[in-house]
Amino acid sequence: MAFENLTDKLSNIFKKFRNETHLTESNMDEMLKQVRIALLEADVNFKVVKEFVNGIKEKAIGQEVLKKLNPSQQVVKIVHEELVNLLGSDNCNLKLKNNALSAIMLVGLQGSGKTTTAGKLAYLFKNKQKKKVLLVALDVYRPAAIDQLKQIGKQIDVEVFEMGTNNKPTDIASKALEKARSELFDIMILDTAGRLQIDEPLMKELNDISNIVHPDETLLLVDAMAGQDAVNVANSFHQQVALTGIIMSKLDGDARGGAALSIRHLTGLAIKFAGVGEKISDLELFHPERMADRILGMGDVMTLVEKAQENLDEKEMKKSFNKMMEGDFDLNDMLKQLKQVNKLGSLSSILKMIPGMPKISKEQQDLAEKEMRNFEIILNSMTPYEKKHPEVIKFSQKQRISKGCGKSIQDINKVLKKYETSKEMMKQMRQYKNKGRIPPGFGGF
Repeated sequence: MAFENLTDKLSNIFKKFRNETHLTESNMDEMLKQVRIALLEADVNFKVVKEFVNGIKEKAIGQEVLKKLNPSQQVVKIVHEELVNLLGSDNCNLKLKNNALSAIMLVGLQGSGKTTTAGKLAYLFKNKQKKKVLLVALDVYRPAAIDQLKQIGKQIDVEVFEMGTNNKPTDIASKALEKARSELFDIMILDTAGRLQIDEPLMKELNDISNIVHPDETLLLVDAMAGQDAVNVANSFHQQVALTGIIMSKLDGDARGGAALSIRHLTGLAIKFAGVGEKISDLELFHPERMADRILGMGDVMTLVEKAQENLDEKEMKKSFNKMMEGDFDLNDMLKQLKQVNKLGSLSSILKMIPGMPKISKEQQDLAEKEMRNFEIILNSMTPYEKKHPEVIKFSQKQRISKGCGKSIQDINKVLKKYETSKEMMKQMRQYKNKGRIPPGFGGF
C-alpha cells in the first residue's frame, strides 16, 4: 500500500517522543528534521515539505505546545491537521446535479487506465449510489478501447454508447448527450482519448468536447507510481483544460505516496477518487481525513465499516451470531464466516484499517491468507452432514476429504482444531455475557 514506508517512519519518529514529559524547542526541531527527511524520501515535493514542516512548527509554537503536559500528542494532532489540509480537506466532494443529468469527463495520457477507471466509476455510481449511468466511448483512435469499454459495460450491466471509429469524438459526444437527456440518465461518463504525450490536437479535442457537454467534473487520471511526474502531467493538463479534480490510481501498490501528498498543493486540484486495486469495485471516494489517519498509523475504521455495510449480509451475520451464542455452531457457520471476511478484501488491507493493530510481515500476511484459503477448500470438500456434525469426521473421512481437496490430513486437523477452539470461545462468551463481561483474549477469525 502507498505510504507504508512513510507510515512506518513517522510512527518511529513519534514513538521516540511519546514518553517525553516535555518537548523543548531543540528536540522539536530534531523531530521536525526527521519528519522532513521522511517526507522527502517518500518523494514529496521539496517546496511542499518546507511549507508543511514550517506550518507544523508555527502551529506548535502558537498553541504553546511546549508548555502542555503531553506535548508529543499535541504535535501528532497538529501533524494530522496539516496532512488533512495538504490532501485537500475543502474541495474533495463531487459537484454533481441532484435531479438532472450530470456529466463526468475522464482525461489523461494514453495507458493511464482511463477506460478501466470509467468502468469503475460507473460501477460505483450504479451500485453504491443507485444512479442510472451511461458510458460513452470517445477514443476513436484505438478500436480496442471501445471494445474494452463495451466488455466492461456488459460485465457491470451499464449501457455503453459508441459510434465506432469513423465518427468525430465531438459528434459522438453530442449524440450521447441527446440520448442521456431523452432517456433520463443520471450520470454520463465520457472515456476520452489519450496520447503518449501532451500535444495541441489532444487538448483542442478535449476542449471541443467540453464545450459541447459542459461536464460537471473533468477528472484527470494519474498514476501514483509516477511520483513527481504525476504532478507535472497534472499541471500541463490543467493549463489547457479546465480540470476539476484528480483520480489517483494504484494507491494500493508500492508507490511512496509523494504524488498524492504533493499534487493538491502544487496544482490546486483535489484528489476525488482513489484506485485501490484491479477489481471493478476497487475505486473509493477519497477522504483526506481518513487518508491522514492511515498515514499516521491510526487505521481507517470508517472505511472498514462502509466496506462491511456494502459487502456483508447483515441478516446472515446476525443469524450466524445468534446461533453461536446459543451454542449451535457448526462448520457451515465457519465457512459462512470465511466467505463474509473474504468479501472485505485482502487480510492486509483489513488489518491496516484497524487502529492499534500490530504490524505483521508480508510473509505472515501471506501465510494467514493461505491458511484461510485452505480452510475454505477443505470445508467445501466435506459432505453437508459432516459440516453439520463435525464429530463424525474420523480418520477414514479425513482420508476421503484429503483426496478430494488435495490437502493433508494435518491441514484437515487444523480446521477441526480451529473449530473446536472457536466453539469453546463461544461457550466462554455466553458465560461471560450472563455476567456482563467479555472473556479475556476473546478472538477467532
